Amino acid sequence: MPTPSAERPLPLREADLAACRTLLKTGSRSFFAAAHFLPYHCRDAATALYAFCRQADDAVDESGAPAEALGVLHERLDALYDGTPQNYPADRALAAVAQRRGLPKALLEALLEGFAWDAEGRCYEDLEGVLSYSARVAGAVGVMMAVLMGERDADVLARAADMGVAMQLTNISRDVGEDARNGRLYLPRAWLREAGIDPQAFLAAPAHSEGLAEVLARLLAIAATLYRRADSGLTRLPSRCRPGMYAARLLYSAIGEQLAERGYDAVSRRTVVPGLGKLQRLLSLGRMPWLSDADLAAPVLAENHFLVEAVNAHPGPRVSSLLESEGRISWVLERWAELDERARMPARAAISASGARRA
Repeated sequence: MPTPSAERPLPLREADLAACRTLLKTGSRSFFAAAHFLPYHCRDAATALYAFCRQADDAVDESGAPAEALGVLHERLDALYDGTPQNYPADRALAAVAQRRGLPKALLEALLEGFAWDAEGRCYEDLEGVLSYSARVAGAVGVMMAVLMGERDADVLARAADMGVAMQLTNISRDVGEDARNGRLYLPRAWLREAGIDPQAFLAAPAHSEGLAEVLARLLAIAATLYRRADSGLTRLPSRCRPGMYAARLLYSAIGEQLAERGYDAVSRRTVVPGLGKLQRLLSLGRMPWLSDADLAAPVLAENHFLVEAVNAHPGPRVSSLLESEGRISWVLERWAELDERARMPARAAISASGARRA
């Protein structure tokens, strides 16, 4: 069954959403910050999706028996799409969201397949392998977000998948040291050998080097290209969804920028964008490319093609009209007022501290 049965409408309960919001707040600061800019219809749907994905990821990573955990997750997914979700807030919330938005099951199955590749310790020899993995664990999420916003146009979905893959390449670059210490390596092994790095030796003793910096710069350059292509898709989203998605794009691409400023050293310590840096990037939302669509019709990335086809194969409702409601201008002004207030807080704190020292 591609989407949950509509024979019996499933309720979207506030208690379930509240539990999902807790997972969002504690699980991803960048996503939590970006979600603040989404309208309520999309924010709740995205929160339900994130909660299920977060629980699935944690179940595979922390169970000690990933194959069994994946079996349980597939059972949960089957029940969710049968309209009888298991007793988890995230499952109940996502079942209702998927039914209302026509979210294809194949997209969530792609995500679980990516988790299965992790569980089996799959190696990635070339860039195509890394992109195939990224399509499953992140490109699928980008496409699902677009569907939740009511977008089913193939070009827009292709750009949403680009954005997800770009984010995953950013994560891979940032986490290379941490992943290696946990016995995982997501960089193309052929690239490492070209840079004079033996993959197995790196896994045994991860260390920063000029060669590793070259590999990370190369991977982040591909991410930057995909981010730019994704920008054109953002212009086609419902207008009230654009700031939230562009915020996510800015916050994630900032990780790569910060890593570059540190000489691409992703081994010595984890790269984190400071709070003030995040705020500065969010303030640039006023410069988002509202009208640019130069890359919109670029061919879908080969590794993402099956994601776009999954949506095309199962037409669903367009819910954009839910998001184009009255009060759009006032909503935007409210968000800007909040940002302005936060921007003033560090300055106020500095003035207060200065006054205290003089006293």
